[in-house]
Amino acid sequence: MKTDNMPQDAFDFVIMWVDGSDPEWQKQKREYSPDSKDDNRPQRYRDYGFLRYWFRGIEKFAPWVRKIHFVTWGHLPDWLDTTNPKLHIVNHKDYMPEKYLPTFSSRPLELNLFRIEGLSEQFVFFNDDMLVINHIKPEDFFKGGKPVDMLALQPVVANPEYPLMSQSYINISLMICRHFDKRTQMKRLKSKFFYPGYPIMYLGYNILETVFPLYTGFYTVHSPSPLLKSTCEKIWKEEGDFLDEVCKHKFRNRDGVNQYVFREWQKQTGEFVPANLHRKFVYLNVGRDLSKADKVIRKQKRKMICLNDTDDNIDFDFVNNTLCDALASILPEPCSFEKDKNSSEE
Repeated sequence: MKTDNMPQDAFDFVIMWVDGSDPEWQKQKREYSPDSKDDNRPQRYRDYGFLRYWFRGIEKFAPWVRKIHFVTWGHLPDWLDTTNPKLHIVNHKDYMPEKYLPTFSSRPLELNLFRIEGLSEQFVFFNDDMLVINHIKPEDFFKGGKPVDMLALQPVVANPEYPLMSQSYINISLMICRHFDKRTQMKRLKSKFFYPGYPIMYLGYNILETVFPLYTGFYTVHSPSPLLKSTCEKIWKEEGDFLDEVCKHKFRNRDGVNQYVFREWQKQTGEFVPANLHRKFVYLNVGRDLSKADKVIRKQKRKMICLNDTDDNIDFDFVNNTLCDALASILPEPCSFEKDKNSSEE
C-alpha cells in the first residue's frame, strides 16, 4: 500500500493480539498459571476471529494511518501478509524489558507500548475487540497534536462480578490523586470539566462531583485510546516503582492499573480537546447485547464499536457466527493485509 499521499498529521495505530489456541503459548501459560490466584479466565484469551475485519476496516475507513504496530507473543494469523509496508510486527520481547517476560496479562504489555521502536509521538491503541465500522479521520483522535477525549468523573462501582476491574479503577484514582488536586483542577480546567457537548449524564456527574473534595473515580470510555509517548514517559518517571511492580505480575491481579491511567493523566494536564466520544463509539457486550451489536454493525450506526467478551456462559459458536456475518456484510472484500486478496472467506 502506498504511503506517499498520507496527511502530514498521520500517526500510528497499535493493536495487541493473542492466539489462545496456540499449543506452545498454552504450554508456557500452564507453566506459570497452576498456582496463580489472578485473573486466568478463558474469555481473557479466546479469539472470535474479528482480526481479519479489523484490518479490513482500517484499510477501508482509515487509509491515512501511517503505520500499524501489531503486538504479538509470537504467533501470527496464517492469512496475514507480513510484507505489507504499513505493518510492523512487534514481538513482546522486541519492546518489553526482559524482567517482565513472559507475561499473560495485558497490563504490562499496555503500560510499555511507548517503548516500541519507531512508534509515532501520537498513536492510538486498539484492543482487538475494538473495530472500525465507518469512516474515521485523524481529528477523531487528535487535534492540534492533542488527544481528543472526554473528562468525565464517576464513582468507582464495587462490582463483585468483575472485582479486578473495580480495583483497577480505584488504583488509577489513587495515582491521579497523588499528583493532582481535584478542587484545583476543576477550577483550572473548568471549560473541560463542564464542556457542554458531553453526554448529559456525565456532565451531570461532573457537576455533582463538585461536592466531594477528592476524586471518587473516573469514567474512561472503553474505546481506542489516543495517547502521547511523552505522557507515558512522564508517568514512568513519576510512578516508575509502582508501574514496575504492576508489570512483574504474570496475570491480572488486584494491585494493578491498565493503560487508562495514561488517558486520565493526559486529561488532568489539560492538554486535550474535549468531545462527546459516545457520538462516534459504542461499547457492547457480545452476550447480552448481541442483537444490538448486530444492528449497529450492519447499519454502521457508529464509527467504531467494542465487542467486549465478559460472559462465562454464552453460545460461543452462535455469537461468533452472528458477529462475523455482520462484519462480513460491511467488509466483504479481502484487503492488502491478507495474503490472498482474491480468496473467498474461510
